[in-house]
Amino acid sequence: MASLRDLGLSEYEARAYRSLLETGPTTAKELSRASDVPMGRIYDVLNSLVTYNLVRSQTASRPKKYVAVEPETALDRLLEDKKRELEEKSQQYESIVDDLAEQLESADPVEEPFWTAAVGPEDSLDLLLERLAAADHRIVMVGSSPARQVDIRAGTERIVDELEAALERGVDVSLLVRPDLFENLPESANQEYYDRLAPYDNYTARASSNITTTFELIDDIEVCIEVPHPLGLEETFGVIDLKDPDFTEDISEAFVDHWESATPIRPP
Repeated sequence: MASLRDLGLSEYEARAYRSLLETGPTTAKELSRASDVPMGRIYDVLNSLVTYNLVRSQTASRPKKYVAVEPETALDRLLEDKKRELEEKSQQYESIVDDLAEQLESADPVEEPFWTAAVGPEDSLDLLLERLAAADHRIVMVGSSPARQVDIRAGTERIVDELEAALERGVDVSLLVRPDLFENLPESANQEYYDRLAPYDNYTARASSNITTTFELIDDIEVCIEVPHPLGLEETFGVIDLKDPDFTEDISEAFVDHWESATPIRPP
């Protein structure tokens, strides 16, 4: 059951406020009896409720009387306080992340090959997004068909979010796809790519009918390769992420050949 404590009040504060709603204007002593809040604590509790703007006091009377603010107004004020507190916490955490980003540095790239893999739609998408976020200089995306196992709209939005973030930090992004890829994507997904990415000078997109695989080349040292389903189903089975400079150099050279003969993509 929801409680005033969920919105930040202490047990005594919640008890005193509820009792004030029942008693109407009353003194601290009377409220102490009605709410079972000890007399030694009642003034601190009332002062706290006044600070929260949940209780008003009648200072001209002797002894001083207190009255509760209407519940709807009181709850709105508590909610606003909570939202403000969460916003401050969010800003605090963002500041901590910024500080840590400057402190924590990755080691220099190791020449020894390393690979990892993800199986299934969500894990595959998460791995791809992680590697796109790690790009410092260049992202090449080559696509022959969409990953049918992933909800294409949700997947598109998350990928475009990550590509736009990369463009914002100065990463060059090149997209090379089969012309018929766009026929398999919803019009809204095509528009998502064009409207959000095309305005960036460091984004380019071309189409080529010679594309037969789907992969992402990152900083010319890492490649994410889509693995088709072994049973031939119309879906992506998983993604392999491979860091191998020699292997990716061959892929990069092959990409350049396809790119030069490809056709610039026009607005959908």
